[in-house]
Amino acid sequence: MMEATSITVRVPLKIRRQSGRKTVVTPVQRDDAATVPTLSNPALVKALARAFRYQRLLDEGRYASISEMATAERIERGYLGTLLRLTLLAPDIVEVILNRQQPDNATLPRLLAPFPIDWSAQPSALATDAAPSCRGLD
Repeated sequence: MMEATSITVRVPLKIRRQSGRKTVVTPVQRDDAATVPTLSNPALVKALARAFRYQRLLDEGRYASISEMATAERIERGYLGTLLRLTLLAPDIVEVILNRQQPDNATLPRLLAPFPIDWSAQPSALATDAAPSCRGLD
């Protein structure tokens, strides 16, 4: 009779809790072309995409006001206005987020809070309550 054998496979990963959700984070190995970095905050990327879409709809004249758009899109007007503020983020901060290099403190609730409109003041204002891991926003 054959003996039962078992194989143990170990996958290095971390489970992070962000914005009330659990996210699996895998290490990125530069030498493996098939390795894709894990998107650390999909809610933030989705909110940015929505904000720029809503701004484009306003710019194109599809909706005359935020109130009209909120009614048509079935979104609370206050939330829509807050979400549209994301379009005022400095381009380098948006790029850092889309390149999946945002620091741990760059969460959706943090970015929906009031921040300076001046692009040069945004990195320091957004990094004020952060740990030293703000490499992307400095």
